Amino acid sequence: MAHGSQWIVLHGRASSLVLEACPGEAPLWRYWGPRLPDAALPAVPLRDSRPTPTFTVQFDQPLSLLPGLGQGWFGEPALKAHRAGRDWTLQATHCLLEQDGQRAVVTLTDAVARIAVAVTLALDPHSDVLTISTVLTNTGDDLLDVQWLAAAVLPLPAHARRVRSFTGRHNIEFVAIEDTLTRSQWRRENRRGLTSHDCFPGAVVLADGWAYGAQLAWSGNHCQLIDWCDDGRWQWQLGEALMPGEVRLAPGESLQSPEVLATCAADANGVAQNFHAAIRARMDWPGSAMRPRPVHLNTWEGFYFDHDEAALKDLADAAARAGIERFVLDDGWFHRRNDDTTSLGDWWPDHAKYPGGLGPLAAHVIGLGMEFGLWVEPEMVNPVSELYRAHPDWALQVAGRPLITARNQLVLDMGRSDVRDYLFERLSGLLAELPIGYLKWDHNRDLTAAGERPSYRTQVLGTYDLLARLRAAFPAVEIEACAGGGGRIDAGIARFTHRFWTSDNIDAVSRVAIQRGFLQFMPPELMGSHVGAAPAHATGRIQKMSLRNHVALPGHFGVELDLRKLSDRDLARLGEGIARYKGLRRRLHTGQVWQGEGPDGLLWQAHGSAAELVLLVTRIEPQQQRHAPGLRLPMLDPARHYRIGDAVHHGAWLVQHGLDLPPLRAESGLVLELTAL
Repeated sequence: MAHGSQWIVLHGRASSLVLEACPGEAPLWRYWGPRLPDAALPAVPLRDSRPTPTFTVQFDQPLSLLPGLGQGWFGEPALKAHRAGRDWTLQATHCLLEQDGQRAVVTLTDAVARIAVAVTLALDPHSDVLTISTVLTNTGDDLLDVQWLAAAVLPLPAHARRVRSFTGRHNIEFVAIEDTLTRSQWRRENRRGLTSHDCFPGAVVLADGWAYGAQLAWSGNHCQLIDWCDDGRWQWQLGEALMPGEVRLAPGESLQSPEVLATCAADANGVAQNFHAAIRARMDWPGSAMRPRPVHLNTWEGFYFDHDEAALKDLADAAARAGIERFVLDDGWFHRRNDDTTSLGDWWPDHAKYPGGLGPLAAHVIGLGMEFGLWVEPEMVNPVSELYRAHPDWALQVAGRPLITARNQLVLDMGRSDVRDYLFERLSGLLAELPIGYLKWDHNRDLTAAGERPSYRTQVLGTYDLLARLRAAFPAVEIEACAGGGGRIDAGIARFTHRFWTSDNIDAVSRVAIQRGFLQFMPPELMGSHVGAAPAHATGRIQKMSLRNHVALPGHFGVELDLRKLSDRDLARLGEGIARYKGLRRRLHTGQVWQGEGPDGLLWQAHGSAAELVLLVTRIEPQQQRHAPGLRLPMLDPARHYRIGDAVHHGAWLVQHGLDLPPLRAESGLVLELTAL
């Protein structure tokens, strides 16, 4: 211990963090990176090692757990708030530390601004993921307007070089972009009201020989920024993006931030593996444990709104023969829903399409040995609906502003308890009456006029509340998070759901990159990956059934087409894909995942462990070289031998030289099983 300094030290499996606590101020960030020995602490306090530069304030302000404002810290502050223009500066005047093993709580008070801030840090030694959240409390006697509260402030080392984030749009999610870190601030902000297709709330920072990752567990507006510090390091802040006037804390009220999941590892694959372990630990599966992910059929691209009960029963027959285990009835089943212009909010069966309700179809599906699932979009309402005619005030709106529709729909005010009560009554009625084991929960638009006072965050909290209420009442039901495909993929909604619809684009070539981006943050068993039609509905491109099977294989495998229209050849190939998935899903969904780029345009990913591995190799473009170099597999144990098919290979050869592969044509894939001897 250096000169009586007090330290907060948390050690994980392969990482450590060190904070230096000084009396009367926020703890200073000293370290976050590769695992340190337990006794490895700085020799001297930070300020004793930093000479005072010219033309600077006389009180040194290093990067802290809660950087202040207006008191000598000139970087990005962790809190921006005021009381009618006063009490806008922030500088902790008292610090209380509590640590119990791998969990620490730092409570900071500012007697001048009259606030208290509690930061909780917990480092899971299994996943090596640090979970951080922040609570702000107004200890004054008048309103506190909050503009920004960082859920987490993380240090990045001076040798950080690039940040890899993910953008995109509907049908093209998880487009990777890399930016070089400079003295200019890097910032990504989302104001769409839900997680969004174009601004995933997380990133990976690549440093020399190490990688850092963070993601915000929140399903609404969000911001992350990386800001250069005067000592050559960077600070990384993540938090909820607040609109003007959205959070005004009365005396005694508190603002709880979302959680941030943060980790560091040797490379981006290590970051992904740590995230996968942390997300798996957060999941709330029916029966407390994940069962093998059932092969899934969704009716949307096979039928759209054109529901016919007899035809759907025929489809169910074909699905059961093909080995499908879950049948999900998508949009178009409810009251007068013949297209997307009408009926959202009217959650009872359309008696013109289903004269006896949904019971006969559900019973037919269950009788075939499959589960029955149903599509809903509870947070939305069409202006042409029974619900809107009865309760137009339930839609989010701003007086004097036009009601802007998207996909012909408005957004219900989920902050209202009467709205949530109505939705719970309708959904619980369906779940109690029918043998529904699965809900596909959709959200097909961005938020615009979100209330007379901004209510973006209450939308998220209200949705979480409704989901939690339904989960408590029907704990055996699984829920899929969908938002026009991948518009609501985040660790916050994962607390209440069991699957993400990764993208409305099922084109197999497009899906390769989308799914690789998804796997940087989320485990494969949550990744909805379907075999779609040819031509693909989103792109018009045609791919062979073998490629469609191959690309869908590593995720939660599903089918989204009318099986009755397949040729005998394609139906047989699909059956082979389903059988292969069933044989491999345990290894695909319970182990680690590695991804990489091989020579000459090859893409690969591996699932499992160094002892038992499933290797998927994909080629999109034609091979350019006459002879393909070996595909190096760095995750293998160089001291062991591996059986691949009928051959036995030395692990060191596969690590250093690589596996020799047969030629692969464009738009094709190869699946290999490796077993250590």
